[in-house]
Amino acid sequence: MKINKEPEAMQKEAKAVRRKVNLINDAGVMRIAPIGFSWTMLFFGPYVPLFRGDLKWTILHLLTFLLTLPLLGVGWLILPFIYNIEYTADLLERGYKPADEESRVALVNKGIIADMNLKE
Repeated sequence: MKINKEPEAMQKEAKAVRRKVNLINDAGVMRIAPIGFSWTMLFFGPYVPLFRGDLKWTILHLLTFLLTLPLLGVGWLILPFIYNIEYTADLLERGYKPADEESRVALVNKGIIADMNLKE
């Protein structure tokens, strides 16, 4: 009797760590959005959202840093854990969609979007 291990291999592949996802909007504009910890945000702070055109997070980063300055600026260390996920969620709210199946699976695994292809 032959045991099919293909589904197990596919599950491992689906759970593989994916650090960036491809997003596309209706006009065909493609964006590569990072998910997970933001090393660039840790080292360069508010310049990251500023260069991405994300004024809301630029201001939020500066305010968080100023408010936590008495605590040695601990806000600078907290925001890199959440920024990329929030940035990707903002892109999805603006009409971007996963451009490929791997990106969709990565977004579902991170809990950024719900899995709409539920199989029973």
